[in-house]
Order: sequence, then C-alpha cells, then structure tokens
Amino acid sequence: MNDAVSIAAAVREGKVSAVEVTQEALAKIAARDRQLNCFTAIIAEAALKDASKIDKEIAQGNDPGVLAGVPFAAKNLYDIAGLTTLAGAKINAENPPATQDATAVSRLKQAGAVLVGALNMDEYAYGFVTENSHYSATHNPHDLQRVAGGSSGGSAAAVAADLVPLTLGSDTNGSIRVPAAFCGIFGFKPTYGRLSRAGVALFSTSLDHVGPFARSVRDIATVFDILQGSDNRDPVCTKLPPELSLPQLDDNLSGIKIAIADDYFAKGAAPEALAVVEQVAQALGVNDYVTIPEAERARAAAFIITASEGANLHLTKLRSRPQDFDIATRDRFLAGALIPNQWYLQAQRFRRWYRDRLRRIFTHVDLILAPTTPIAAPLIGQQTMILDGEEMLVRPHLGLFTQPLSFIGLPVLSVPIQRPNSLPLGVQLIAAPYNEALILKVASILEAKGVVSAPIKP
Repeated sequence: MNDAVSIAAAVREGKVSAVEVTQEALAKIAARDRQLNCFTAIIAEAALKDASKIDKEIAQGNDPGVLAGVPFAAKNLYDIAGLTTLAGAKINAENPPATQDATAVSRLKQAGAVLVGALNMDEYAYGFVTENSHYSATHNPHDLQRVAGGSSGGSAAAVAADLVPLTLGSDTNGSIRVPAAFCGIFGFKPTYGRLSRAGVALFSTSLDHVGPFARSVRDIATVFDILQGSDNRDPVCTKLPPELSLPQLDDNLSGIKIAIADDYFAKGAAPEALAVVEQVAQALGVNDYVTIPEAERARAAAFIITASEGANLHLTKLRSRPQDFDIATRDRFLAGALIPNQWYLQAQRFRRWYRDRLRRIFTHVDLILAPTTPIAAPLIGQQTMILDGEEMLVRPHLGLFTQPLSFIGLPVLSVPIQRPNSLPLGVQLIAAPYNEALILKVASILEAKGVVSAPIKP
C-alpha cells in the first residue's frame, strides 16, 4: 500500500480494516511527530470512531467512498468541528471551537477519508518556512535541521514522513508549492476559485487557494476530483466550468506543446534548481523556451496586494494586541497597513494587464516548466542566502518563482525530484486556467518514467 488509492482499495476489499489503518497512522504520529512537529492537534478518538463506521459500512455491503479508510490531516486554518481554528496564531487559540468542518474537509470525509488531526503552519499563513514562534518550527523529514517550507509546512512534512498519505494546505504566494518542493512530495494549487475555501481562515482574499499534498499523481488527481464543485459558502467558487472527471493518465504527449520558462525563471537560482527543470524537460523531449513578461513586477505587485489585504484583515488586533503576534508576521502586517491605497489599486490594474499577457502565451503553449524554489530547504533560523553572487533574505525570496503564477490564479503542480545524497527539489508544471487535467497527465508521464516521485518511506 504505497498511496491513498491503494490503501482505500485494500480497505474496500477487506484486506485490512479502516480501524487498523487509522491505528497505524496514529502510532506513526505518536512515534515521530515529537521530532517533526507537524501536528498541533490529534483527534484519535474521533478518527477511530469514523474508521469503525467505515468498517461497518463495508461489512453491510455498502461502498463508503473512493478514499475509504485513508487517514488525512488538514492545515490548522481549516475549520474542524470541535477544534479551535488556530491559523498558526496565539490570538486565535482564544476563539471557540468550530461548529462545522470546512467544505474541503467535509468532502474528503464524505469520500471515506478519516481525519486524524490539524497541522502546523506559519502564523496567518504569512511565510515560507513554518518557523512559528507560538507553536515552534516544523522540521524537514529529510534533514531535521532544515525547514519544511511554508506556510503549509506541517502538511508537507506529514506526507513526506509518511505519517499520513494525504493532507490539505493553502497557497497564497507559494505556500503549497514551496513546502512540497522542500519535502520532496506532490503539491497542487488548482485554478483560483476552482476549490471551495469555505471554512478556511483566509489571508489574502483575492489570492488564496486551497489544495492537496500527496505521494502520487493519482492521489492528487483523486483528491482534486473529490474537492471540485461549486459552493455557495465561498463567493468565488459558485460559477465554475463543468466538473473534471479523472484524466486519462496515459503516456501520450502528442499535440501537447511544452516550453521551459526562461528570462526571470532562469536566473536568480542555485544551479541545482535549474538543473532539475532541465532533467524534467529532457524526459519530456522539450527544447522550446518561453518568456513570461514582467514576472518580476508581478511578484512585486503580489507583495503589495498580499500585505495590504492581510493587514486589513487583522487591523483591529494589530492595534489592540500587537505583542501577541509572531514578530515576523506583525512587522510585515504593520508595513502592509501603511501601503498607500493608490499602490494597491495600481497593483490590481497591473494584475489585469499581466493576466492578459499570460492568456496570449497559452494560445501557443500548453504547459510551462519552471523551478519551484531557488534553493533546496535552508536551515532552520537561516536568515540569508547567496543567489547570483548577491546576498538576500531567505524568507521573502523562497517564493521567487511561485508568486508570479499564483498572482493570476494559474493552476500549478510542484512535482518532486529526489536527488541521491542531496535534498529534494521541485519543478512547477504550469497551465492555463482550468487546464488541470493536462498538468496531471504530464505529471503521470513523468512519474511513470521514474523522473518524479515521493521519497522512499522511512
């Protein structure tokens, strides 16, 4: 049983019970999470109760769902009924427990998945490292001295360490893709608005996405299929194209035009980060390049929008309780509160222009390859890094290659490249809005070739 789909098949076929699978996951969490610090809450009793219900359904000849008995966990900004939604914040710990599950959590449960807990993150999802001053840092399973990435660090590390096969995260500027790359697993950010964010503590309303982490492409595709569908609880997820059935994961690349992002995406990175893009390109027989114009300006505009919207969301608490914020988060929110309104409006105007430029590119290119991060996972506490001979701060620059893409809501999958005796890296597969099926198809080809894969289970 290597992934969620195979676990569910074994449960449905009676080869193993959902309770046994859940007990095994809880035992692994108990044994390893003290080192990793992925979880902020574990709901063992509720998980075992849900697993028992699934076993009873199977015993009665019913089908409990495509993810029957599969353990999963959610970033602690997802509402989980009975738990307080922390969003990585000390202040939020004072809130009452959630009264209902977030839509994404509910849909996975309806498909038979078993929720086992909530996962660590950067405070209010503002960061790329999951070094949380309130709930401590999450450690990278490949090297405990290094960050897991963020802000969905607990989500990525839990899958990479094989504590659970599936987790949910969120992505504003790269918070799914960066930790997926650092931890060496698959992390998927679908098109903006395609998956419901209802019951999720938002950070930047016009940029936030939700999505899954997993150890295989078919797991990503399965979860994506389950999570789709309009939701009146999320105003940006009410009018969508027809739902996508699972793509045909074959090895036919005929007619698919793929190019490597050059210019901005081919500089400002460690050589190994660019080398893995070339590795993927060679496996796909790709020799063409494409220039995404004004990517650097797009990233700057994303910074302005993120800081402005985030600061506005937390302005009352910033005024009354600044001492209770994580220092790194607080200072950036305070800076965001001082951004002139005209800057924000100009950033949004530029956003429309940039979206139009990308639409033109996707009329002659179907898929674009780019590095996910400029470096492999840095050390916990590391403040600076050297790129192109220039020293720069680590935290804001880990999203160098992810921000210009989430800025206009493009669907992106970070696929993992395992490197012998080295830390893993990721490559972004980027497509036009609502073309997730193409991304999953190409990823499945790379997986079948052995080019991309999750780490060997510990």
